[in-house]
Amino acid sequence: MQRSSRFAVCSAVLLLAACMKKEAPKDTTAAMAPAPAPAPAPAPSVALADVAGKWKITNTPVGGKDTSATIATLVATADTSGWTLELPGGQKVPLQVRVSADTVVTKSGVYNSVRRKGKKVWTETATRLENGKLTGTTVAHYENVGADSVLTLRTEGTKMP
Repeated sequence: MQRSSRFAVCSAVLLLAACMKKEAPKDTTAAMAPAPAPAPAPAPSVALADVAGKWKITNTPVGGKDTSATIATLVATADTSGWTLELPGGQKVPLQVRVSADTVVTKSGVYNSVRRKGKKVWTETATRLENGKLTGTTVAHYENVGADSVLTLRTEGTKMP
């Protein structure tokens, strides 16, 4: 009888174990995987209101023998309208303006070059506001001059009172 009692108890335990709800095995691979890298911080943006005003602009060629600077006045507004580049001799060149993150990009129409007498030029400039100064690059595109049609200049602007 003892044998049958043990058999009954073992059978009952096995039956009970078989009827119990089994939990699904836990997925441990997610815990072992490295955490995804955080998204990069958004690039700082510049507001045109921060740039509005008059700036003394100095453009100096990059590389080459010519190191003479061209001085002009940038008149900037708090929006994209009304921007002009005032050149020596009184020439005022209207500028198209757009902002790309922390960079102000301007593009001029065609005008008489100050650097190359008798030549027509148009410019594209990309500047950033850094420590109260505008710094960047201007690319001058000269018309009808052949292989020497592009000139890259370092641009620096200081705000005028």
